[in-house]
Amino acid sequence: MAGGPPAYGAQPAASSNAAAPAARPAAAGAASAPSAATVASAAAAERSSAPTSLAAALDAAWQRAIASREADGQQRRAEAERSTAASLWAAPPALALSHRNDRWQSNAGKRESEIGVAVPLWLPGQRAARGAAAEAAAAQADAARQAARLRLAGEVREAAWGLVALQAEVGQAEAQVRSLAQLAADVERRVRAGDLARADALAAVAEHLAAAAEQTGARQRLQAAQARWRTLTGLAAAPPLEALGADAAPTDVAGALPPAHPELRLAGHASEHARKQLELLRSSRRDAPELTLGLRHDVPGGPEPAHNSVVVSLRLPFGSDERYRPLEAVALSELDIAQTHEQRQRERLEAELASARGALQSAQAQADAGRERARLLRERAALIERSFRAGETPLPELLRALAAAAQADGAAAQQQAALGLAGARLQQALGLLP
Repeated sequence: MAGGPPAYGAQPAASSNAAAPAARPAAAGAASAPSAATVASAAAAERSSAPTSLAAALDAAWQRAIASREADGQQRRAEAERSTAASLWAAPPALALSHRNDRWQSNAGKRESEIGVAVPLWLPGQRAARGAAAEAAAAQADAARQAARLRLAGEVREAAWGLVALQAEVGQAEAQVRSLAQLAADVERRVRAGDLARADALAAVAEHLAAAAEQTGARQRLQAAQARWRTLTGLAAAPPLEALGADAAPTDVAGALPPAHPELRLAGHASEHARKQLELLRSSRRDAPELTLGLRHDVPGGPEPAHNSVVVSLRLPFGSDERYRPLEAVALSELDIAQTHEQRQRERLEAELASARGALQSAQAQADAGRERARLLRERAALIERSFRAGETPLPELLRALAAAAQADGAAAQQQAALGLAGARLQQALGLLP
């Protein structure tokens, strides 16, 4: 029962107030809701600013999401890793300078100066391993972006279908208010004509007031949902119902979990990245060797002339198992965690897919039953209303029939929205973006 009705306060037997109740429901109904022109203009404005599809709403939400910034950061890190792996050197070169003389010894004028460049070299297989690790990091970053978009798509789908359900609730509440306002006016006319008792008019107005209170609550809930939608997407309105229905149309009701599911791909790429990191560590058991190329200027002192020479040196660090084993243990642990997470993720996604399929079938059955129940109760209410107008049925019986029909209509609308949401959740479980 819902609506925006009168403030009714008639005195129990005052004939001078006999016309007041009939006027008050109509006046209150007008006061409780915006004018038709205002509602129409607001609806037109929302339609003009509404996205044409759920994909457009997702793009708008992605531009505002923190996850998009995180994905950009991961992509930049992966590109930096690629750049490092493509370098000719294992690390930045260094400038080497040295000078020696015998000033504090024999002081014969001997001097030796040397300048050179020390270049760290890749170990055998190290550069290829770093390149493979960089490619794995880039693939993981791309998979993480798609997985983040899928998670955001789930939020957008839930919010959009939540708006659909609340809009249906508001529409049903407004229809109930209009119906009860007409009934209250009719009852008041019959009371004035002496066909019905004063108590019947009071009951009709009370039902109208209850419907008005329910309508106000439904509108408040819709406004809160619209505010959440604007926060999520930055858009004034949700896509039209036709676009939502197209996204929620079931595409697979019996197939297995798609191997291209973004969450599954992310877990697989995380395992691959951990594996490549372990291979890189195993190819880097010691520090990079250094090749130094330089020039040396020698002044022997005395009558001997100075001379120059080219210097080539190679520095080969030794490896250490004590240093390597803790790093290998960490890498092995990360690989084991990533592989376990991939397996658990697959199991979770398969369970969610099975649950989504079952929920869709259940929602379909409930929506079919709800539509049939609403049709039957509307027909029953229409029959009882004709009987009431003929004076064959008391008002309480009609009010109960109208309340049952309104409740059934509201439940049917809610179940239809729930069916759409179940279809959208199946798309989500399949890993499909709008």
